[in-house]
Amino acid sequence: MTVLGTLAGIGMAVGPPLIYADQAYSIVKKKDSSGFSHDVCGVLLIANIIRVFFWLGNRFETPLLIQSLLLIVSQLILLAICLHYKPTATDSSEDATNYAPLSPLPSSPNPQSHSREDSDYLSQPPTANSNNRGSGGLKGLCVGGKRPFEFWQWEGYGSYLEFLAALILTLGVLQIILGRWMWYIDALGFIALSIESTLPIPQFIANYKRKSCYGFRSSTLAGWFFGDAFKTVYFFVRRSPIQFKATAILTLCWDSAVLAQRVMYGANPPREGINQYSSNPIQQEEEERGLRADGEERQFSLQ
Repeated sequence: MTVLGTLAGIGMAVGPPLIYADQAYSIVKKKDSSGFSHDVCGVLLIANIIRVFFWLGNRFETPLLIQSLLLIVSQLILLAICLHYKPTATDSSEDATNYAPLSPLPSSPNPQSHSREDSDYLSQPPTANSNNRGSGGLKGLCVGGKRPFEFWQWEGYGSYLEFLAALILTLGVLQIILGRWMWYIDALGFIALSIESTLPIPQFIANYKRKSCYGFRSSTLAGWFFGDAFKTVYFFVRRSPIQFKATAILTLCWDSAVLAQRVMYGANPPREGINQYSSNPIQQEEEERGLRADGEERQFSLQ
């Protein structure tokens, strides 16, 4: 029984971070992260940072703490990969040399399109004017469109690091002030695990908008479903805090929803003729019709 418990603990610690290894490899291989919602990285980073502070007041099992630390590291790497290979709104699927303008160089004559070698992750993102290119813009790549303060829609990797550093600093101050009260510690646990329970939702929305699961690895989905099923059983057998049990069940329900999408939509690319980065295909069709009319008018004037 001790051996099984040890193996289960090792699986809980290293299993979830390894789920995303194949997803990262696939993005690097295809040089395209458009099918994977990088909001998933945000959910895991925020939830596990809060969970670490929850551990300071309620010393749950060490494998779960190690799991949180490994997930933080793995998601920072995956987030950098997603941003690096995020295509621009004007990119065609055949053009694999242009990526999202994480931080175009000031001397660049065309900041809207440049190769990834010119990117500096830690630089400031470009101005708002360079972000709104075309009707779809980069907003079409993000779940939920425009957000207050463009939350988790920043283009510079440094902006994400600054936010996470501010979150850690805030939680550290609150831990010093309120860490002696158990109600605060319990609230941290519920907040951390409630956020983590929403993990499949950004991917669910992205799949629904594109009517396709293209770019989202089946291995990641299998890891979510079977991993969360294993965690649910583990939490009940090991009598983990109620926060872990309740949120594990909720996460498993959302995993089932994404699994249903995989069966319905399949893994084929989105339908041709509809820009996968545009949230309004009708508006895109009208613009294309207008461009054709402009071209005909110019041709007539030349004659």
